[in-house]
Amino acid sequence: MVALAMVSAIRGDLYMEDDMPRCAWCGSDPLYIDYHDREWGVPTRDRQVLFEFLLLEAFQAGLSWITVLRKRERYRQVLFGFDAERLARMSDTEIDERMQDPGIIRNRRKLEAARSNARAWLQLDDPAGFVWSFVGGVPKINRFERLDQVPAVSPEAEAMSKALKKAGFSFVGPTICYAYMQACGLVMDHLTDCERHAELAGVD
Repeated sequence: MVALAMVSAIRGDLYMEDDMPRCAWCGSDPLYIDYHDREWGVPTRDRQVLFEFLLLEAFQAGLSWITVLRKRERYRQVLFGFDAERLARMSDTEIDERMQDPGIIRNRRKLEAARSNARAWLQLDDPAGFVWSFVGGVPKINRFERLDQVPAVSPEAEAMSKALKKAGFSFVGPTICYAYMQACGLVMDHLTDCERHAELAGVD
């Protein structure tokens, strides 16, 4: 059997690869496509996963998400597997060491925020319940047809941002919080013609 050549094209707000429609923002990068297909918008209540994404979204501030994705595994290595208890004890010397690592985004404020956010996370009685409370405990399924319909913020994200800041978190503005909600499946923003929309619309 002759293998079919991979066919890909951008059609409007969808990216087509082998006739499989995806949200166009993932483009043709294999890492981005895998993230789109396996993680983005999938509801999770796993406190470890929720914490990891909170850290990653903070590191993204001012940068592209693909930049963070490409450094994700190195972050996992130098940030103790995203373990909140160990990260909360990270010393200034350890931060200095990480500032020399070319495999991560060397921003001291963000590294210090990772430590302080870990400490704030550990103070939450029920982190998953806290995060999910902003959508009433169930995913908000949006039905956007075009990328320009997808918001950058929402009232729920603004409320989350305000509550997180009050609890001692930083790098948690409304835009970051909305991206966090998208990533963790609190809101499902796959476009209606994207293959993943139908697959996730009934997942809670």
